[in-house]
Amino acid sequence: MGIIDDFKEFAVRGNVIDLAVGVIMGAAFAPIVSSLVDNVVMPPIGYMLAGIDFSSLAVNIPTPTNPVSIKYGIFLNAIIKFLITAFAIFLLVKAVNTMKRPKAAAAPPLTRSEEYLKEIRDLLAQKT
Repeated sequence: MGIIDDFKEFAVRGNVIDLAVGVIMGAAFAPIVSSLVDNVVMPPIGYMLAGIDFSSLAVNIPTPTNPVSIKYGIFLNAIIKFLITAFAIFLLVKAVNTMKRPKAAAAPPLTRSEEYLKEIRDLLAQKT
């Protein structure tokens, strides 16, 4: 199973413990992710798109009294912050689940009849 499939399973599973871990870790990661997105991720993306500052992107709707601004750039930043936080929490939960998985038990020893069958199979394979 790939990481994308594991992430999809995590996102739709709805496990309460995973949710609690996500809330706690999300709150703890919020300032780090905000700084990462605002100061590391978005400036190069803005530079590649001709110097656009995503946090200042907005659509102004004129009204008779005060203009209304729809600040979709801030919304884009919030989406990127969410995706980074969700992926970090996913990796954390995946690591914990990997540690929790029971180890495969050793195969039980073959019975006498199974040993005979194995020998017969090997002899037949040698003849062909």
